[in-house]
Amino acid sequence: MKAVVITSLGGPEVLQLQEVDDPQIKDDEVLIKVEATAVNRADTLQRIGKHPPPKGASPYPGLECSGTIEAVGKLVSRWKVGDQVCALLSGGGYAEKVAVPAGQILPVPPGISLKDAGGFPEVACTVWSTVFMMSRLSAGETFLVHGGSSGIGTFAIQIAKYQGVRVFVTAGSEEKLAVCKELGADVCINYKTEDFVARVKEETGGKGVDVILDCIGASYFQRNLDSLNVGGRLFIIGFMGGAVTELNLSILLAKRLTVQAAGLRGRSAENKAEIVNEVEKNVWPAIVEGKVKPVVYKHFPLAEAAEAHRLLESSQHIGKILLVP
Repeated sequence: MKAVVITSLGGPEVLQLQEVDDPQIKDDEVLIKVEATAVNRADTLQRIGKHPPPKGASPYPGLECSGTIEAVGKLVSRWKVGDQVCALLSGGGYAEKVAVPAGQILPVPPGISLKDAGGFPEVACTVWSTVFMMSRLSAGETFLVHGGSSGIGTFAIQIAKYQGVRVFVTAGSEEKLAVCKELGADVCINYKTEDFVARVKEETGGKGVDVILDCIGASYFQRNLDSLNVGGRLFIIGFMGGAVTELNLSILLAKRLTVQAAGLRGRSAENKAEIVNEVEKNVWPAIVEGKVKPVVYKHFPLAEAAEAHRLLESSQHIGKILLVP
């Protein structure tokens, strides 16, 4: 099969489409003929050596895909050859075929094209596990997501609105904020021209928001804590603004704050299966109802993975960037 290989660590140009061996499935896995995969920040980090694949995972990038099942292991009961599915991967999505544990597979939601479904698993599993399973965001609360126009952001806005939450976003252009508003965001803040802490305080009567989903890290850490309500929860999923910061611990105590961080890729297969199961129960109905839609900015052929990485790293995009074999 063909797969995108990281030929050496470096810029997007190190991504090369090459002929490689087909993956071999284990007894609890299925083989998927890939219809589409999506580009995630983790892929760009893997390319420069900062986010290596977990032990035993495919060396090729790609943390999600959609496609058609070509083969099933002998312990797999739910899925059969020919099923149209999408899946959360530990790697290997940038390829024509990928082997996946059966517990990480989801049906393609009715009304969603097989191609577009390739951009759902990673965002759905990330947002549901962090914001809802761990930070327990619930109806009537307030929620701030940084990078509202990203793949994570565009999904988080929609699922939070579906759950009856008031949604705040930050983004860096009026065009991006307009898309966030269209998706249901209640308060849209341009971080280049406004102080998000002041705006959050103003919009919440001085209280702050209940949950923040943050991909920035160090440079926003203090401001995020200042933006939280009493009993607020900050969840960090990225370090685009650095990983090292200083903290006066007294604010955590005074406001009874919780700070958590997690990734998805390094979790055990059992843990991923539990998250995927929760996503199917809680998120898939919202997609079926048309309340959560795929937001796809552009499709690239697999051979143009380098171009797709350049686009992601430019942050010019809104929503997801897909690769199609």
